[in-house]
Amino acid sequence: MTLSILADIGGTNTRVALADGARVRPGSIARYANADYQSRGQDIADILADYLKTSGQTVTGVCVAAAGPVQNGVATMTNLDWVMDAAKLHSATRASRIAILNDLQAQGHALGHIAAANLRPVIDGPKAPGAMLVVGIGTGVNAAPVHGTGAARLVPPSECGHVTMPVRNDEDLALMRFVEARLARSGEVAHCGVEEVLSGRGLANLFAFAAADADSSATSAQVFAALDAGDATARHAAQIYTRILAQMLADLALIHLPYGGIYLIGGMARAMTPHFADLGLALAFRQPRRVDLLETEFSVTVIEDDFAALTGCAAYLAAQSV
Repeated sequence: MTLSILADIGGTNTRVALADGARVRPGSIARYANADYQSRGQDIADILADYLKTSGQTVTGVCVAAAGPVQNGVATMTNLDWVMDAAKLHSATRASRIAILNDLQAQGHALGHIAAANLRPVIDGPKAPGAMLVVGIGTGVNAAPVHGTGAARLVPPSECGHVTMPVRNDEDLALMRFVEARLARSGEVAHCGVEEVLSGRGLANLFAFAAADADSSATSAQVFAALDAGDATARHAAQIYTRILAQMLADLALIHLPYGGIYLIGGMARAMTPHFADLGLALAFRQPRRVDLLETEFSVTVIEDDFAALTGCAAYLAAQSV
């Protein structure tokens, strides 16, 4: 069985592991602080080289999941001054099989390879063979359909976290204007994409809106602590969050028809999971439309595996070698 090296590059840390075929080797996962390497003018190639030097392993494949766009085999990190291509990864690892994926694509390739214990249903519904949808909600927001299995699996790249937030009532419109003004004051592009209300900083924006405090500096962690303590403003922010998330998921479900299920990944998805039932995620998702698909179809599941992107990298490499 072939041995591969995998990397999941986030904005803060890079996780690296070894895989025997499609299976991540237990105990092989290591974390590296990106800032330590960037401060020395180094990047992912140096992380991979250091890992292999420490482990003493020789690999034949390498797959990297990058938090940023991948075009023509070149990945550019969104929050790091790192660019990687096949030549750089080969130089670091001497691997003959090389793959570079967007991190959400890697999560899509992990579907079907995640242990049942790490899957938590939050909206019950039928599952049938067909397309699935993976939705990342964490530091950023993104979503992509997942089609096919094995070597035929296709997870097209996407940047849908930057589509305009859904607006269905007066409160939504006021929220959009509030966030646009908040962004403008900080010198950012004044566009209220769904990432500005559903990511970690998005929850902070919602709390500021609910508190009617444009200068609020509360973090998402502080909002969650306040929510757990029964704070009314934090609960209002979480209610808005849940309603907008349900609207986004419903819109995506009608666009992609994911009869195989919708899967949420990322730190915000996991942190909000204990609150979804009480805040009415399922009810908001299943609001009637002209077609009754949202009332009768689709399930939503949270993936509680923090290393799913590594599993997806391993599954992708293994499928391509068949």
